[in-house]
Amino acid sequence: MAENNDINAEKAKQSADDRFSFENESYRRTYWHTCSHIMAQAVKRLYPQTKLAIGPSIAEGWYYDFDTDVKFTPEILEKIEAEMKKIIKERLHLERFELPRDEAKAFMKNEPYKIELIDGLPEGETISFYKQGEFTDLCAGPHVDSTGRIKHNAFKLTSCAGAYWRGDEHNKMLQRIYGIAFPKKEELDSFLKEREEAVKRDHNKLGRELEYFTSVDIIGQGLPVLLPKGARVVQLLQRWVEDTEEKAGYLLTKTPFMAKRDLYKVSGHWDHYRSGMFIMGNPDDETKECFALRPMTCPFQYQVYLNRARSYRDLPMRLGETSTLFRNEDSGEMHGLIRLRQFTISEGHLVLRPDQLEQEFKGCLELARYFLQTVGLLDKCTFRFSQWDPENKDGKYEGTAEQWNAAQAAMGQILDHLGLKYETGIDEAAFYGPKLDIQYKNVFGKEDTLVTIQVDMLLAEKFGMYYKDADGTMKLPYIIHRTSLGCYERTLAYMIEHFAGAMPLWLAPEQVRVLPVTERALDYAAETATALRNAGFRVETDESGNKLGYKIRAAQTEKIPYMVILGDKDMENRTVSVRHRSGRDLGAMTIEALLAMLKEERDSRAAK
Repeated sequence: MAENNDINAEKAKQSADDRFSFENESYRRTYWHTCSHIMAQAVKRLYPQTKLAIGPSIAEGWYYDFDTDVKFTPEILEKIEAEMKKIIKERLHLERFELPRDEAKAFMKNEPYKIELIDGLPEGETISFYKQGEFTDLCAGPHVDSTGRIKHNAFKLTSCAGAYWRGDEHNKMLQRIYGIAFPKKEELDSFLKEREEAVKRDHNKLGRELEYFTSVDIIGQGLPVLLPKGARVVQLLQRWVEDTEEKAGYLLTKTPFMAKRDLYKVSGHWDHYRSGMFIMGNPDDETKECFALRPMTCPFQYQVYLNRARSYRDLPMRLGETSTLFRNEDSGEMHGLIRLRQFTISEGHLVLRPDQLEQEFKGCLELARYFLQTVGLLDKCTFRFSQWDPENKDGKYEGTAEQWNAAQAAMGQILDHLGLKYETGIDEAAFYGPKLDIQYKNVFGKEDTLVTIQVDMLLAEKFGMYYKDADGTMKLPYIIHRTSLGCYERTLAYMIEHFAGAMPLWLAPEQVRVLPVTERALDYAAETATALRNAGFRVETDESGNKLGYKIRAAQTEKIPYMVILGDKDMENRTVSVRHRSGRDLGAMTIEALLAMLKEERDSRAAK
């Protein structure tokens, strides 16, 4: 009996340790949320006129939005950090209390953003506060019990950025401070070192420095300009995807960028996606034509199927298109090439018989995995089975519970047969069906979707997409909506980060740079460059009068895969001296040997 009591006591202790472990996401979020309150308290102590907005924990750390005339420079952030350390050392107890709505608003009379939040709470909702010393904040919690729980030497305010109140560009721009904290200083140091490397790889910085893309205020947010290097990479990806899909039995389509609202009404996008569309004309005036730029291509590609009567022999019909799409994203969501208002994807729709669903779904997944593996991204991808939420009463989904259950059961069975490891995302489905999302995180840990494969059992009926079956009856097909490489701009962003700007040879905008050592080698350099171009390589010659060391450093900085150095000895021996961007000296070789080496690496599409 005593032994059992000891075991139970040990289990209870272990359970408590787990609950307060930083490995426990709930506790980690609670810890970071408390840090946000400590930061807000420090800001109010230093700058009492500051107005508080919101300060949640996030996937990595926390942030808090402030309305203040003080510009949060790095020097100011250091002052805030110093004040936070004082608050931590004061070991202030965090006390939760509740107030009725009127009393809560009176209590927050000097905090307009908090009053707005209170006004937005439903009737009967609990209005709670957390108090620590002289500082009190409107908050649902939870928090740790004392500011002393936070390690004073293991937190860091990492950055400051602008943020519109409630993410609406029509509202006031606030200042947002981000922070991170850990239980041990060593963990913070490790995180900061990783973050430093992430900043170096950030496509939004590196992609601009290497001149892959730019953005211009007078064009607008989420509308990047691909510079020649970026445009070349995207062109190469598109050609490769289109050629590969053709071999896989896809039929190429090219559909309009816009349509009348009538098309979107039939598909359901007008009801479910209208706020995310760019509309031309008055959407509420039914007496006049109204158009919208396409946010997706499915209702357009269906017209290819509907062009004539179909039978079971026509199925599966695989339709593919390099589609430019337009989505009216919130300004606060824009980020480099990852989230845009205009983007291009490898979009496709497969119309098929129910008995073909598993095989075609498997084909879509294999194609996506092949593309992602080739560009070097697959190993870091995760999979999410995105399902509907039957409790969602906001009209987000169409169809009956029976239809959804059938679609999700069919898709779940397929995923299980494929042995795919996935997470389940409730309320992440499209309005017409469940989907498999292939997820990827950028260098800062922010996750987005790269590729989707969606099962649709609803839209075929809306468009009357019947086919004559073998028994002569008319039946409705299933539809798979899918991308194979997803959004090209987003893929380019992730590749810049993954390869730190050093694109694999087959995708490098400039594959070889010829470096004549002296003017005497210029003619030989021109001859060498011509041989490389004739073999299909993208090559430039540095004819500047700079010293060789400078030319090499310039080529390495621009991440050119190979440098061909030509001096007097090379001219005499009819050879070329080859250097890799990594610094490896590959020595002298004949031009024929160089071409063979480059051709093998290029044609294999080696991801290096």
